[in-house]
Amino acid sequence: MPTDPRGLREDAPLLDAWLRFRERPPTPFTIPGHKQRTDLVGDVVAGDVPLYAGLDTMKLTGGLLADAEARAARLWGADVCRFSTGGATHANQAVALAVAGDGDTVVVSRTLHRSLLLGLVLAGLTPVWVRPDVDAATGLPLGVPAEAVRRALEAHPEARAVFVGDPSYVGTVGDVGGLAAAAHAHAVPLVVDAAWAAHFGFHPELPRHALDLGADVVVTSAHKTLPAWSQAALVLARTERVDAARLDAGVEATATTSPAGAVLASTDAARALLARDGEELLGTAIAATRAARDRLRTVDGLVVLDGSAVDPLKLTVLLAGTGADGNAVERDLLDAGLPVESADRDVLVAVVSLADTSDTLDRLADAVARSVERNRRLPRDVVGAAVYQVEPEPVVPPREAFFAASEVVPLPAAVGRVSAELVAPYPPGIPVLAPGEQVTAASLDALAHARRSGVRIAYAADPTLSTLRVVTGVE
Repeated sequence: MPTDPRGLREDAPLLDAWLRFRERPPTPFTIPGHKQRTDLVGDVVAGDVPLYAGLDTMKLTGGLLADAEARAARLWGADVCRFSTGGATHANQAVALAVAGDGDTVVVSRTLHRSLLLGLVLAGLTPVWVRPDVDAATGLPLGVPAEAVRRALEAHPEARAVFVGDPSYVGTVGDVGGLAAAAHAHAVPLVVDAAWAAHFGFHPELPRHALDLGADVVVTSAHKTLPAWSQAALVLARTERVDAARLDAGVEATATTSPAGAVLASTDAARALLARDGEELLGTAIAATRAARDRLRTVDGLVVLDGSAVDPLKLTVLLAGTGADGNAVERDLLDAGLPVESADRDVLVAVVSLADTSDTLDRLADAVARSVERNRRLPRDVVGAAVYQVEPEPVVPPREAFFAASEVVPLPAAVGRVSAELVAPYPPGIPVLAPGEQVTAASLDALAHARRSGVRIAYAADPTLSTLRVVTGVE
């Protein structure tokens, strides 16, 4: 029978409801269809308790979800919070629907997650792109400069919101306070996709979280650095510049009507754990990550991302100086039972959470060090920052490109056409092409250079880039 080993249920109403359901299982005549039987398809459905007629009544008379969301709002200093069982993907799309309307302009970081691009499509928004700085030494993105947002808003006073992703996928942290000031000077909200930063603000060595720095809306994933089920995420908002009713409508419009109670309960439990024990657990993980970085810095030629503008819980290493191929290192790590979040020729990214200790980080650091020595070759250059600085040439809005008729053409024939696809070297995930933009010789040269350098090309329908999907009849 499930237990509450850390005694969280008193402060976590959804966790308490999940445990009570499991302690006194009913004979349900509701969905899900497995009816809590594990003898049919096995333990894969164990613990799958619905919200409706599971954690709460079918009419939600207990108000448990609203109670749990209110507790999360208080913890982060938000006016409102909504839980998502569709991850930051659902949350980003809901926020896009909430802050602007069909045909409106918004300022968007070029490091957008593809879920936000689909949010632009759903809401009919037209992006004005702002680009992050890129470190020439590593080829990795830094933050979006506040000055870039100021210039974009001055050039587009009609813009309704600013969207940025921070921290980046590789763990670099930008000036969220400066971005908030730039947005608020033009009376528009700052929306931060902080999917990788649910832990920010809960230990003295961590950056402050985005709401504390002035952001109006924050999307964060409870399942990335906190111990929640996959797909658990939160939308946290202050309502001075954001309509709370419209945010609710956006969340409901894009959410499932059959939310998984276990995902919701785990979000509630993770929030209660963060409030009570977060500083202690995060302190252990931060110290272990620091020790792992120190260990890896002893490997000749290996560059370890570090410093005040890097998440203390992200372990990102660059391999170019060792000559080792990150794909070979990844195979060694998989053989050792140590999968990492991302690996390409030049970059390894390992996610650390408050579940990690010195034992897990020591194993990882030792395995990476051994593999690099085993696969060491002549040093090579990093992929240059110029790869990620191709100027976009918008022709039609993303929504129009998404719904337009399209055709697949050989890559050389795509020059001068309008892309129907999002194409980005990953990491760092900065698009070279987005739907609605003209395909130029410069953009194709940049993608070819990235591929030759061993960088994975993400999102494209044809990952070999022999072909590209373009809008029919638009040039």
